[in-house]
Amino acid sequence: MKVGVEGHLGGRFEIVTRAADLHRRYRAVLPSYLSPFYGEPVAIDRGEGSYVFDLDGRRYLDFFGGVLTTMIGHANPAVVAAVQAQAAKVMHTSTLYLSEPMIELAEEIAAVSGIPDARVFFTTSGTEANDTALLLATSHRQSNQVLAMRNSYHGRSFTTQAITSHAGWSATSLSGLDVSFVQGGYRLRSPFRSLDDDAYTEACVADLDQLLDMTSGGNGFSCLIAEPIQGVGGFATPPDGFFGALHKSLANRGILFVSDEVQTGWGRTGEHFWGYQAHGIVPDMLTFAKGVGNGITLAGIVARAELMEAIKVTSFSTFGGNPLSAAAGLATLREVQTHDLQGNALHMGRRLTERLGPTVEATAWIAELRGKGLMQAIEICQPDSIDPDASRTLELLEATKQRGLLIGKGGLYGNVIRITPMLNVTRAELDEGLDLLIDAIGSLS
Repeated sequence: MKVGVEGHLGGRFEIVTRAADLHRRYRAVLPSYLSPFYGEPVAIDRGEGSYVFDLDGRRYLDFFGGVLTTMIGHANPAVVAAVQAQAAKVMHTSTLYLSEPMIELAEEIAAVSGIPDARVFFTTSGTEANDTALLLATSHRQSNQVLAMRNSYHGRSFTTQAITSHAGWSATSLSGLDVSFVQGGYRLRSPFRSLDDDAYTEACVADLDQLLDMTSGGNGFSCLIAEPIQGVGGFATPPDGFFGALHKSLANRGILFVSDEVQTGWGRTGEHFWGYQAHGIVPDMLTFAKGVGNGITLAGIVARAELMEAIKVTSFSTFGGNPLSAAAGLATLREVQTHDLQGNALHMGRRLTERLGPTVEATAWIAELRGKGLMQAIEICQPDSIDPDASRTLELLEATKQRGLLIGKGGLYGNVIRITPMLNVTRAELDEGLDLLIDAIGSLS
């Protein structure tokens, strides 16, 4: 649909779409390091369930959910009702006052966290939650030494940039932290990639042990922070039990383990409610964000009481756990639990793998399909190699958009397609999306 926005071009006027006008305004007022997907970005106007509609009324099947954030469908009736009811009462109070929605949500998250004697602190983003985890760990251990995984992403703040091992997302090398990066789950490009699961894990543990022997100083490392499945890193997935094996070496030295569950939490992997549960351990802390608010700003950290009490000064969060966000979080969490959306993620994830697997095997420029549940990815490379092909990845992204499917992109070299349907996606919706994706792959072969 064209609208009455006129632009002068070579002595004549042309009619500019509303989306094109929005893109012009976007570029004029927002920083250059923000970059929307697609040559002609999508201007999303509204959403219904697994679908979104642009300003021209075109419908897209949404298999990315605003980066895994709209987790149980756009305009989910239960979440909408909860937010509307709370907005009509009070939208903000802060932690300086008692807020029943905040306390109730904290109780429910503590109960499902698996962490004993848990305390919950709410923030506004996963970045801030990870920042808080580092503050707690370094304060408790009295050490600024931190371990993180290679190919990791943990946020855009000054502190979390230091633990991000992803050159395309690292804005600065300056930091007050002393960070060492550990071999992790990105097996495709690991020097240990030819090993089987057990041998791969053993090699990574041996590498960790050597690193600790060589680099620990003073009080030693404070913590290891890790994503059970790396998000921005392209859904790199280690063998089950991998972090359990690393944890043994860490625990022997008193080093804390922080599980960054910003993308893996709330049942998305299907097999477990939290990503860490695939590894036979309970973390000292976990951080969460994205899907728990189903689009409302909500994040936080769960930690054992003794760790949460490492902060000895007065602290609070202005917006963390405000009543509006907490109401959305409560409604979302209850929808996930009541309707067994973890189970749906498991079953639909298996179907995703079964249907997409043969296409991956038959396509010389797709190196692998990986991930779990409704968190899967394909890595695109030069045919029959692991040399990354970012240009073909962009072509596939555009081809799926042309067919009415929105998916994600990521990976160290920008060559990974991320596929993350809603946790309540139906079989019909999943098949529709996979038909579009498989057709798009075929069009580029």
